[in-house]
Amino acid sequence: MEIRQLLHNEFEASINLSEYAFQYTLSDKARERAQKRFKPERVWGIFDEGVLGAKLTLLPLEVYIQGKTVPMGGIAGVATWPENRRQGLVAKLLTHALERMNELGQLLSFLHPFNIPFYRKFGWEIYCEYKKYTIPVANLPVKTVIEGKVKRDANDIGLMSLLYTEFASKYNGVLNRSQEWWEQSVVDEDGHDVVFYSALGKPEGYVLYKIEKKELIIDEFVYLNEQARRGLWTFISNHDSMVNQVSLKMVPADDILPFLLPDPRIPQENFPYFMGRIVNAKAFIEGFSFAAGAQGKVTLHIKDDYAPWNAGLWEWSLSEEGQSSLIKVEGDSKDADLSCDIGALTVLLLGYKRPEEMYRYGGLSGNPAAVSWLEKAVPCSPTALFDFF
Repeated sequence: MEIRQLLHNEFEASINLSEYAFQYTLSDKARERAQKRFKPERVWGIFDEGVLGAKLTLLPLEVYIQGKTVPMGGIAGVATWPENRRQGLVAKLLTHALERMNELGQLLSFLHPFNIPFYRKFGWEIYCEYKKYTIPVANLPVKTVIEGKVKRDANDIGLMSLLYTEFASKYNGVLNRSQEWWEQSVVDEDGHDVVFYSALGKPEGYVLYKIEKKELIIDEFVYLNEQARRGLWTFISNHDSMVNQVSLKMVPADDILPFLLPDPRIPQENFPYFMGRIVNAKAFIEGFSFAAGAQGKVTLHIKDDYAPWNAGLWEWSLSEEGQSSLIKVEGDSKDADLSCDIGALTVLLLGYKRPEEMYRYGGLSGNPAAVSWLEKAVPCSPTALFDFF
């Protein structure tokens, strides 16, 4: 068995495996487009006598954590031929990918799981969720007179990118989108966009949407203030003669739209979404900003079977200003004030779950005083992700 990056002439082997594993068939036009975008250096395969048996794509991305960008390795396109399954090939690829991400300084890794329990074994854990709303026309927000205007189908990616960054960077775990990402993964050539401008001409929000079969589907709703939110909803509600309902997907978990509707009894769904994993605990924790005034020192035991540089006992010190250091020391879990696996540590620090909550349900163990210290030290932060890969 050999693990290596794919070559340019191995596009067909890669796409054939993807088509089989994910049960789709590309048209000739789509296949040609995919070949032009093919970046073999991002695809890692495991080969047996030169034949591709399994693969994954490792994307060099960045995400916002506490409003700052952090390098992240995105895992995508994990696929294996059926005759090669249950032979540990994916485990070997994931282990190799973790080593590679650590070498590249990618402090986090995110993926969309085909099976959550499978990836939990390797240290990834659910870190965000999203809501989906279906709003009948009769339940749409009330139209209001707003000082400002909207501009439809300007297709100004640069402008929308600025608005997205200001809106999205308040969440932990959202993507820092490049121009290429906007063009290839966000903007739909069959869709529409609308931008809201204040009375002073300042852009303050946008919506990406499409209309299909009497339904207006909102792919992304970004607003910087209440005026922009109401202005955009008035624009959407003005489609009431054209559509029967409006659906919103990828709504962040902290959204309160139903409460603001005239009648909030609308169909609502909640979905666990992406999984995250700290790749390098020392580097991530030492770059994280903890709450000021929560200084102290504890010992932390981390369980990580697939990134051994994280595993073991650490002395964790936190300064009055909220800066920390993590130093490896001798000992095991019996000597620790706090103990958890790498997945639990990830969701605690990103803000998806709180330390006391995880302690209550067994995801975090240790002495109560240390748990209370960690509860005070970790800032409350919402998590989200508005993209897919």
